[in-house]
Amino acid sequence: MLTGIDHLVIVTRDLGRAIAEYRGLGFSVVPGGRHPVGTENALIALRDGAYIELIAFENPDRPQPHRWWEPLQRGGGLVDFCAGTDAFAADLLALRAAGVAVDQPRAQGRTRPDGYVLRWTFASPPEGQRGLVPFLIADETPRQERVPGATDHANEVTGLRVLTIAVGDLTAVVGWYQSFLGQPGAAGQRADLRAVTRRFGIGPHVVELAAPADGAGPLGAFLQERGPGPYAATVTTVGGADRRLDASRRAGARPTLA
Repeated sequence: MLTGIDHLVIVTRDLGRAIAEYRGLGFSVVPGGRHPVGTENALIALRDGAYIELIAFENPDRPQPHRWWEPLQRGGGLVDFCAGTDAFAADLLALRAAGVAVDQPRAQGRTRPDGYVLRWTFASPPEGQRGLVPFLIADETPRQERVPGATDHANEVTGLRVLTIAVGDLTAVVGWYQSFLGQPGAAGQRADLRAVTRRFGIGPHVVELAAPADGAGPLGAFLQERGPGPYAATVTTVGGADRRLDASRRAGARPTLA
Protein backbone atom coordinates (compact mmCIF):
# COMPACT_ATOMS: atom_id res chain seq x y z
CA MET A 1 0.00 0.00 0.00
CA LEU A 2 1.02 3.61 -0.38
CA THR A 3 2.67 4.77 2.84
CA GLY A 4 2.61 8.53 2.32
CA ILE A 5 4.01 11.27 0.14
CA ASP A 6 7.69 10.44 -0.24
CA HIS A 7 8.64 13.83 -1.65
CA LEU A 8 7.56 16.89 -3.59
CA VAL A 9 9.45 17.92 -6.74
CA ILE A 10 10.29 21.57 -7.43
CA VAL A 11 12.10 22.16 -10.71
CA THR A 12 14.08 25.35 -11.24
CA ARG A 13 16.45 26.77 -13.85
CA ASP A 14 18.98 27.83 -11.21
CA LEU A 15 19.60 25.40 -8.37
CA GLY A 16 21.97 27.71 -6.52
CA ARG A 17 19.39 30.48 -6.50
CA ALA A 18 16.67 28.11 -5.32
CA ILE A 19 18.88 26.86 -2.50
CA ALA A 20 19.56 30.44 -1.41
CA GLU A 21 15.86 31.34 -1.53
CA TYR A 22 14.79 28.35 0.54
CA ARG A 23 17.55 28.92 3.06
CA GLY A 24 16.36 32.52 3.23
CA LEU A 25 12.92 31.17 4.15
CA GLY A 26 14.43 29.30 7.09
CA PHE A 27 14.83 25.81 5.61
CA SER A 28 17.87 23.59 6.09
CA VAL A 29 18.85 22.66 2.52
CA VAL A 30 21.30 19.81 1.89
CA PRO A 31 23.02 19.27 -1.50
CA GLY A 32 21.76 15.96 -2.89
CA GLY A 33 24.11 15.24 -5.77
CA ARG A 34 23.85 14.41 -9.47
CA HIS A 35 21.72 12.01 -11.48
CA PRO A 36 23.16 10.31 -14.57
CA VAL A 37 20.32 11.82 -16.66
CA GLY A 38 21.81 15.31 -16.38
CA THR A 39 20.11 16.76 -13.33
CA GLU A 40 21.32 17.90 -9.92
CA ASN A 41 19.31 18.37 -6.73
CA ALA A 42 19.20 19.61 -3.18
CA LEU A 43 16.88 18.32 -0.47
CA ILE A 44 14.81 19.65 2.41
CA ALA A 45 14.03 16.82 4.81
CA LEU A 46 11.03 17.01 7.14
CA ARG A 47 10.43 15.28 10.45
CA ASP A 48 7.43 13.33 9.17
CA GLY A 49 9.64 11.50 6.65
CA ALA A 50 8.68 13.46 3.55
CA TYR A 51 11.08 15.82 1.83
CA ILE A 52 11.15 18.57 -0.77
CA GLU A 53 13.42 18.08 -3.76
CA LEU A 54 14.84 21.11 -5.54
CA ILE A 55 16.08 19.95 -8.93
CA ALA A 56 17.66 21.61 -11.96
CA PHE A 57 19.02 20.50 -15.32
CA GLU A 58 22.76 20.83 -15.74
CA ASN A 59 22.09 22.44 -19.12
CA PRO A 60 18.73 24.23 -18.77
CA ASP A 61 18.84 25.68 -22.28
CA ARG A 62 19.11 22.36 -24.12
CA PRO A 63 15.82 20.48 -24.75
CA GLN A 64 15.84 17.11 -23.03
CA PRO A 65 13.62 14.01 -23.06
CA HIS A 66 12.77 14.32 -19.38
CA ARG A 67 9.30 14.48 -17.85
CA TRP A 68 10.13 17.72 -15.99
CA TRP A 69 11.63 19.55 -18.97
CA GLU A 70 8.32 20.84 -20.36
CA PRO A 71 7.01 21.88 -16.92
CA LEU A 72 10.22 23.88 -16.50
CA GLN A 73 9.49 25.70 -19.77
CA ARG A 74 6.03 26.60 -18.40
CA GLY A 75 7.54 28.21 -15.34
CA GLY A 76 8.83 25.37 -13.18
CA GLY A 77 8.15 25.36 -9.47
CA LEU A 78 6.10 22.59 -7.87
CA VAL A 79 5.52 20.10 -10.70
CA ASP A 80 5.29 16.56 -9.36
CA PHE A 81 5.18 14.31 -6.31
CA CYS A 82 6.25 10.83 -5.34
CA ALA A 83 4.52 8.31 -3.08
CA GLY A 84 6.29 5.76 -0.96
CA THR A 85 5.08 2.17 -1.05
CA ASP A 86 5.62 -1.02 0.89
CA ALA A 87 4.29 -3.09 -2.03
CA PHE A 88 5.71 -1.57 -5.21
CA ALA A 89 4.46 -4.20 -7.68
CA ALA A 90 0.96 -4.35 -6.18
CA ASP A 91 0.56 -0.58 -6.08
CA LEU A 92 1.80 -0.31 -9.66
CA LEU A 93 -0.90 -2.77 -10.73
CA ALA A 94 -3.52 -0.88 -8.68
CA LEU A 95 -2.65 2.38 -10.42
CA ARG A 96 -2.89 0.78 -13.84
CA ALA A 97 -6.19 -0.89 -12.96
CA ALA A 98 -7.52 2.54 -11.95
CA GLY A 99 -6.78 3.93 -15.41
CA VAL A 100 -3.35 5.49 -14.76
CA ALA A 101 -0.97 4.61 -17.61
CA VAL A 102 2.12 4.17 -15.46
CA ASP A 103 5.34 3.50 -17.35
CA GLN A 104 7.36 0.34 -16.90
CA PRO A 105 9.61 0.48 -13.80
CA ARG A 106 13.05 1.90 -14.43
CA ALA A 107 16.29 1.88 -12.48
CA GLN A 108 17.61 5.26 -11.38
CA GLY A 109 20.25 6.58 -9.06
CA ARG A 110 22.14 9.57 -7.77
CA THR A 111 25.71 10.16 -6.64
CA ARG A 112 25.85 12.21 -3.45
CA PRO A 113 28.55 14.86 -3.00
CA ASP A 114 30.41 12.44 -0.70
CA GLY A 115 30.55 9.83 -3.47
CA TYR A 116 27.90 7.47 -2.10
CA VAL A 117 25.82 6.02 -4.97
CA LEU A 118 22.10 5.75 -4.28
CA ARG A 119 19.92 3.34 -6.27
CA TRP A 120 16.18 2.93 -6.60
CA THR A 121 13.44 1.79 -8.97
CA PHE A 122 10.64 4.12 -9.99
CA ALA A 123 7.55 4.15 -12.19
CA SER A 124 5.84 7.32 -13.33
CA PRO A 125 2.61 8.37 -15.07
CA PRO A 126 2.87 9.81 -18.59
CA GLU A 127 2.33 13.42 -19.62
CA GLY A 128 -1.35 14.19 -19.11
CA GLN A 129 -1.38 12.33 -15.80
CA ARG A 130 1.99 13.51 -14.46
CA GLY A 131 1.51 15.51 -11.29
CA LEU A 132 -2.12 14.47 -10.95
CA VAL A 133 -1.24 11.12 -9.42
CA PRO A 134 2.06 10.18 -7.78
CA PHE A 135 4.96 8.37 -9.27
CA LEU A 136 6.20 5.45 -7.19
CA ILE A 137 9.64 4.70 -5.80
CA ALA A 138 11.23 1.61 -4.26
CA ASP A 139 14.67 1.99 -2.71
CA GLU A 140 17.45 -0.47 -3.41
CA THR A 141 19.94 1.30 -1.16
CA PRO A 142 18.61 2.26 2.30
CA ARG A 143 16.11 5.13 2.21
CA GLN A 144 17.88 6.83 5.11
CA GLU A 145 20.84 7.28 2.78
CA ARG A 146 18.62 9.01 0.19
CA VAL A 147 16.97 11.39 2.68
CA PRO A 148 19.16 13.79 4.71
CA GLY A 149 18.99 13.73 8.49
CA ALA A 150 18.83 17.54 8.78
CA THR A 151 15.16 17.88 9.75
CA ASP A 152 15.40 20.95 12.03
CA HIS A 153 14.52 24.22 10.31
CA ALA A 154 14.74 27.79 11.55
CA ASN A 155 11.18 28.41 10.33
CA GLU A 156 9.99 25.50 12.54
CA VAL A 157 8.44 23.56 9.67
CA THR A 158 8.05 19.93 10.71
CA GLY A 159 6.13 18.14 7.98
CA LEU A 160 3.82 18.09 5.02
CA ARG A 161 0.07 18.15 5.64
CA VAL A 162 -1.78 18.79 2.35
CA LEU A 163 -0.75 18.79 -1.30
CA THR A 164 -3.30 20.71 -3.38
CA ILE A 165 -3.58 19.67 -7.02
CA ALA A 166 -5.41 21.79 -9.60
CA VAL A 167 -7.58 19.69 -11.92
CA GLY A 168 -9.88 20.52 -14.79
CA ASP A 169 -11.95 17.32 -14.71
CA LEU A 170 -12.53 16.52 -11.05
CA THR A 171 -14.71 13.48 -11.77
CA ALA A 172 -12.06 11.64 -13.75
CA VAL A 173 -9.19 12.24 -11.32
CA VAL A 174 -11.37 11.45 -8.28
CA GLY A 175 -12.22 8.16 -9.97
CA TRP A 176 -8.55 7.24 -10.25
CA TYR A 177 -7.94 7.96 -6.56
CA GLN A 178 -11.04 6.14 -5.39
CA SER A 179 -9.98 3.09 -7.35
CA PHE A 180 -6.32 2.80 -6.39
CA LEU A 181 -6.75 3.96 -2.78
CA GLY A 182 -10.03 2.16 -2.11
CA GLN A 183 -11.60 5.16 -0.36
CA PRO A 184 -14.33 7.62 -1.39
CA GLY A 185 -12.50 10.77 -0.38
CA ALA A 186 -14.02 13.72 1.46
CA ALA A 187 -15.90 16.26 -0.64
CA GLY A 188 -15.53 19.94 0.22
CA GLN A 189 -15.05 23.48 -0.99
CA ARG A 190 -12.26 26.08 -0.84
CA ALA A 191 -13.66 29.60 -0.70
CA ASP A 192 -10.18 31.11 -1.11
CA LEU A 193 -9.70 29.19 -4.37
CA ARG A 194 -13.36 29.34 -5.45
CA ALA A 195 -13.04 25.61 -5.92
CA VAL A 196 -14.76 22.33 -5.24
CA THR A 197 -12.48 19.73 -3.69
CA ARG A 198 -12.06 16.09 -2.82
CA ARG A 199 -9.49 15.02 -0.23
CA PHE A 200 -7.76 11.66 0.04
CA GLY A 201 -5.48 10.41 2.81
CA ILE A 202 -2.19 8.78 1.86
CA GLY A 203 -0.48 7.68 5.06
CA PRO A 204 -0.02 10.78 7.25
CA HIS A 205 -0.58 13.14 4.31
CA VAL A 206 -3.55 14.48 2.37
CA VAL A 207 -3.92 14.98 -1.38
CA GLU A 208 -6.53 17.63 -2.16
CA LEU A 209 -7.94 17.68 -5.68
CA ALA A 210 -9.34 21.13 -6.49
CA ALA A 211 -11.35 22.18 -9.54
CA PRO A 212 -12.57 25.72 -10.28
CA ALA A 213 -16.19 26.33 -9.33
CA ASP A 214 -16.26 29.15 -11.90
CA GLY A 215 -13.85 30.96 -14.19
CA ALA A 216 -13.09 33.80 -11.77
CA GLY A 217 -10.88 32.06 -9.20
CA PRO A 218 -7.12 31.59 -9.20
CA LEU A 219 -7.28 27.96 -10.31
CA GLY A 220 -8.75 28.91 -13.69
CA ALA A 221 -5.78 31.10 -14.53
CA PHE A 222 -3.36 28.48 -13.23
CA LEU A 223 -4.90 25.75 -15.36
CA GLN A 224 -4.87 27.94 -18.45
CA GLU A 225 -1.22 28.91 -18.04
CA ARG A 226 0.28 25.70 -16.69
CA GLY A 227 -2.27 22.92 -17.08
CA PRO A 228 -3.41 20.47 -14.39
CA GLY A 229 -0.93 19.63 -11.67
CA PRO A 230 0.37 20.47 -8.20
CA TYR A 231 -0.72 23.93 -7.10
CA ALA A 232 0.51 24.40 -3.51
CA ALA A 233 1.44 22.55 -0.35
CA THR A 234 0.48 23.13 3.25
CA VAL A 235 3.19 22.35 5.79
CA THR A 236 2.98 21.94 9.54
CA THR A 237 5.09 23.78 12.08
CA VAL A 238 6.13 23.27 15.69
CA GLY A 239 2.99 23.51 17.78
CA GLY A 240 0.79 22.13 14.99
CA ALA A 241 0.04 25.34 13.08
CA ASP A 242 -0.39 25.10 9.30
CA ARG A 243 1.40 27.30 6.80
CA ARG A 244 1.01 27.38 3.03
CA LEU A 245 4.06 26.72 0.89
CA ASP A 246 3.39 28.27 -2.50
CA ALA A 247 6.05 26.88 -4.81
CA SER A 248 4.15 27.24 -8.06
CA ARG A 249 5.14 30.75 -9.14
CA ARG A 250 5.81 31.20 -12.86
CA ALA A 251 9.36 32.34 -12.19
CA GLY A 252 10.20 28.93 -10.76
CA ALA A 253 11.18 28.13 -7.21
CA ARG A 254 10.00 31.34 -5.55
CA PRO A 255 8.03 30.13 -2.55
CA THR A 256 6.24 32.08 0.13
CA LEU A 257 5.33 30.83 3.55
CA ALA A 258 2.03 32.20 4.81
